[in-house]
Amino acid sequence: MKKIIFKGCGTAIITPFTKEGINFEEFGKLIEFQIENGADSIIVCGTTGESSTMTQDEKKQVMKFAVEKSAKRVPIIIGTGSNCTKFAIELTKYAESIGADGALVVTPYYNKTTQDGLVAHYKAIAEETTLPIILYNVPSRTGVNIMPKTCLELSKISNIVAIKEASGNLSQIAEISNLCKDDLNIYSGNDDQIIPILSLGGIGVISVLSNISPEYVHNLCFDYFDGDVEKAKLNQLKALDLINALFCEVNPIPVKEAMNMMGYNCYEPRLPLIKLSDEGKCKLEKAMKRFGVLK
Repeated sequence: MKKIIFKGCGTAIITPFTKEGINFEEFGKLIEFQIENGADSIIVCGTTGESSTMTQDEKKQVMKFAVEKSAKRVPIIIGTGSNCTKFAIELTKYAESIGADGALVVTPYYNKTTQDGLVAHYKAIAEETTLPIILYNVPSRTGVNIMPKTCLELSKISNIVAIKEASGNLSQIAEISNLCKDDLNIYSGNDDQIIPILSLGGIGVISVLSNISPEYVHNLCFDYFDGDVEKAKLNQLKALDLINALFCEVNPIPVKEAMNMMGYNCYEPRLPLIKLSDEGKCKLEKAMKRFGVLK
């Protein structure tokens, strides 16, 4: 059985900006909010953290700050993926050097690659680190899908321990679970599919929703693990309205606005992402009030 970095709720945390750079004071508050409210892990420099518009120096500063702020209270997993294998190796080695607990490595985007290329890419990264690696499959963003048989091949690499599955294809996820069994842990990459993926053998979620309500997502997972499937199912369904609002425009546009609504100073997404539209704000505010996270 592969190493489990965390079980339950992993928050794909946003990165609060200023006009000039990173708002580390506010980032610290967000990390504390997560730890104090039940997050089982925090994932930094991922899609939701806007890593694609951060400089290399900014990424390293954010990584180091998160590791130091957490002080081993929860695992810190760092997004170190790139469409350049050499750069992904560099970031992953840096993450290891500062004491991160794992690396989330997205498939190469834009230039893409073949399934054999994916194996070569991930193998090259894994050979340069002892960190446990989570594969990140999100074909809607990258144009690349890690096929189940490729997952099986990658699961043979000792420090490739899990996959964040955001393909939305439950049939594919079932096949990955069937082929890889305990050699590849599965995390849901979609908040609206947490319980379906747990039912297929998943061990948690890397969540956008938990930026707002980490305790809710933690409890959702552990109700299922503890055998209260009916309660978990009902709470999955209860959250759908808010989940849909959080994805009414491109992630992380809505969730960043949601955190601003909750009193945090997270500023705006970086271009090419823009602020949430007035229509989106209205939809999001209503959903947050119905869910009980706004008065």
